[in-house]
Amino acid sequence: MSWDLIFQHLFIVLAASLLSIAVGLPLGIWAYVSKVARPVILRIVDLLQTIPSLALLGIIMVVLDPGKLTVITGITLYSLLPIVRNTCLGLQEVDPGVKEAARGMGMSKPYRVLMVEFPLAFPTVFTGIRIAVVNAIGTAVFAAFVGGGGLGGVITQAIRISDMPLILAATGVLMVIAVALDFIMSWFEGQMRKSRGGSKKMWIPVALIVAAFIALLPYGRGGTGDILLYDGDYSETQLMHHMVKMLVEDQTDLTVTIQDQMSQVNNWNALKDDGHTCDLMISYDGTLLTTFFHQDTPDVPEGMTIYEYVKEKALADYDIHVLGRPGFENTYAIGVPQELADTYGLETISDLIPIADQLTFGAEQEFFTLEGSMKYDPFVKFYGLNFKDAVSVDMGLKYSAIENGTFDVSVVYTTDGLNIKTGLKVLEDDQSFFPDYYGMYIVRGDLLEKYPEVEGILEQLTGKISTQQMTELTYQVDVEGRTVDEVAREFLVSLGLLDA
Repeated sequence: MSWDLIFQHLFIVLAASLLSIAVGLPLGIWAYVSKVARPVILRIVDLLQTIPSLALLGIIMVVLDPGKLTVITGITLYSLLPIVRNTCLGLQEVDPGVKEAARGMGMSKPYRVLMVEFPLAFPTVFTGIRIAVVNAIGTAVFAAFVGGGGLGGVITQAIRISDMPLILAATGVLMVIAVALDFIMSWFEGQMRKSRGGSKKMWIPVALIVAAFIALLPYGRGGTGDILLYDGDYSETQLMHHMVKMLVEDQTDLTVTIQDQMSQVNNWNALKDDGHTCDLMISYDGTLLTTFFHQDTPDVPEGMTIYEYVKEKALADYDIHVLGRPGFENTYAIGVPQELADTYGLETISDLIPIADQLTFGAEQEFFTLEGSMKYDPFVKFYGLNFKDAVSVDMGLKYSAIENGTFDVSVVYTTDGLNIKTGLKVLEDDQSFFPDYYGMYIVRGDLLEKYPEVEGILEQLTGKISTQQMTELTYQVDVEGRTVDEVAREFLVSLGLLDA
């Protein structure tokens, strides 16, 4: 956790708050003055509030692509309800005598509403703004799921590695921000109620929000630099991307910028299109085949490996170059607690067949989907496994569930250092169900045309990182608590690619 992430989080909150004020106030006034529009407007903002946060962000992301704009738009929509309702309610509660006096003075309706009624209603309106801002602090945590940055990534990673101090620290920061903002805005609200609004005083807190937003603008701008990458949501991706930055900046005059955390799918979407926001990423041949190209192992022509096929297809269809494989394979694997393996002498997946009906299988929801052949149903059918029960769990909670004994067998990734921490025995895929998932850098063709030296720099890692070495590197980050930069630099120095 860093100040940059805290300021990014605040930027998202303030940007969404200002946008929701700009949209919500006119809608609230419209709902007040128009009896026809009122039920429609209020019903729409009510319905927006009922959509699950992640679902709403997912819908918006289809249109706007991953990033801060998606998050800000989503939080804005979520924040409309208290602002619109309180604006309409505040105007309705203005003393009828005041309204009648204004009419008697010959004021037009727009002038009366904006210059007489609205200032008197503003304390109630501001209550809605205060609620929206405080709620946005918590909602902004979901930015991590769509590459928006902020503290959500810290909390997600901390949950995954069961780092309770980090969870409490990040949560504590959010609580402090929420309490501080709520206290300040409550004080302003009290002052306005004492003075019964006031056209000048009512804009002071809004002006302060605008000033804070402007101060935080540097934390909301897109990445700048010669080469842009996104940080990954797992330590393996982060390590490989930070190695890119260290090697390229050490061997050239180019600057490499690592932006917010991004999932593999979102990163691919940000890489492949003409309006790309990154230039390269680490991925896996199996991921390109099944997740990005929506194909399966039978689609690979006979005589070609998955790596050879996706390399050819990525270049032909997207002008994306697949570089050499560093050597590590992060494929699916089946893990069981060491105690269970010792009790039943488990070495291979086939050894589970006689005892499967006594065991509970658990994995992230993605493994239970129907897309592709490397999923739960094809897996149990292929091996003839009949588990007692199958349980889905959030990916970030999977290892905690294993440690707590929620299930006995799970799908894991071969290079995950948490396999060691949890004491899992990774069983041999003796019937070769799972395909290759070898890591490799994929790079946009236009980047290599502009900076051809980058390819040679990245190829220095080809064949240099074994699966065992990557497991040890991720263990140092996820379990021992070392920083990604520290571990990446130390490894590159050991290879002789960086000076000590």
